[in-house]
Amino acid sequence: MTTRAGFVALIGEPNAGKSTLTNLMVGAKVSIVTHKVQTTRARIRGVALEGDAQLVFVDTPGLFKPRRRLDRAMVAAAWGGAADADVVVLMVEAHRGITEGVERILEGLAEIGQGRTVALAINKIDKVEAPDLLSLTKDLNERYEFAETFMISAERGHGVDALRGWLATQLPEGPWLYPEDQIADLPMRMIAAEMTREKLTLRLHQELPYQLTVETENWEERKDGSAKVDQVIYVVRDGHKGIVLGKRGETIKAISQAARAELEEFMGRKIHLFLQVKVRPNWLEESERYSEMGLDFKDGN
Repeated sequence: MTTRAGFVALIGEPNAGKSTLTNLMVGAKVSIVTHKVQTTRARIRGVALEGDAQLVFVDTPGLFKPRRRLDRAMVAAAWGGAADADVVVLMVEAHRGITEGVERILEGLAEIGQGRTVALAINKIDKVEAPDLLSLTKDLNERYEFAETFMISAERGHGVDALRGWLATQLPEGPWLYPEDQIADLPMRMIAAEMTREKLTLRLHQELPYQLTVETENWEERKDGSAKVDQVIYVVRDGHKGIVLGKRGETIKAISQAARAELEEFMGRKIHLFLQVKVRPNWLEESERYSEMGLDFKDGN
């Protein structure tokens, strides 16, 4: 049996549908694999099986015009993930067309795309009429030589099977990169911690410079199909604890609600999320915090 395995990077503007598509691709067999610098510069999001092929999706942040250190590091990580991948898929929203952001991404692809397999996935096709869709497809393919173009609706699942099947044929021959049981058995608690940590970073990156981590202490399956999840947010000092909690606990409540909503959407079921904040002195320095996030601190300069 000939097996194939490789990395797939989904790139695009924020909200282009990358997370939705990844979740569909990976389905129930999902894992977060701990970041390894020698493997890829972007955090691995999940692993999907398609026949004899193993597709490892790398989580690239949305590409946008960076303004802050974190923004610059995220954009650098996205391009790093694309440059390291075996196949790149550019996602463009059908109803938004070729925006300034898409223009910048096409320019970036021209720099890294030499000899690389790059496909185009036009998402949210249900939001435009057929003639507009054909016109957009023609314009994009005139600007960049895509290996293949797919019309999809990640939200509804249209065209996703065809894309996944094609991706499987494009990966290099070789043994799988991760054992099959690891794909199925790695606990969801790692994904849950990632989601909460992302919400913390997005909300607090000005006040709290990433000197925190999130651990899922307990995961309890309930008879009604829901799950109770207990997480601890570790911070470096008491002052940081106050920042995370916010006035009258408003900040941590908002973070908890956002993380729970994303986790529920990801898993398709009810989640009861409970967060605690604890002080752990000398937890991590800023540069190490970036490394833990799968970002290169130096790229933020």
